[in-house]
Amino acid sequence: MEKAYKEDYRRLGLNIAYYRKARNLSQIKLAEMVDISRTHMSRIETADCAVSLDVVFALCEALQVSPAQMFDFRA
Repeated sequence: MEKAYKEDYRRLGLNIAYYRKARNLSQIKLAEMVDISRTHMSRIETADCAVSLDVVFALCEALQVSPAQMFDFRA
């Protein structure tokens, strides 16, 4: 992960966590839905790792949000 994008990954992780909680899903359940480990899910939400677009699109589908919504980083 590029250091220059760390803040963007943090904001993306916050959005993923927000939409996950809004749908009353645990990290484990969401991870199962997109076929990743709970540990990876946690690391994505805390910006501890980079995430592929394939996983982002799968998360959007599972959470029923558009990629535009997922990348809407509010101030």
